[in-house]
Amino acid sequence: MIKVLFFAHLKEQVGTEMLEFEASGMTIERLLFKLEKEYSLPALNTIMVAVNEEFEERSYQLKAGDIVALIPPVSGG
Repeated sequence: MIKVLFFAHLKEQVGTEMLEFEASGMTIERLLFKLEKEYSLPALNTIMVAVNEEFEERSYQLKAGDIVALIPPVSGG
């Protein structure tokens, strides 16, 4: 199992700040595609993805126990 943490508007759209998935062996890219479809999320191509508190490429292969954080872009002023 992996944990997926949602931040900002993603948390509101999914309705929770954390979900657990059986996704060992899945790439980040595949996980994002699954989330887009299952939760009707907008394209997730602009978000940053961290695994175990380290930013990772979308080709990163997930393993059991990973904690994936989905961090959308923010603007300030």
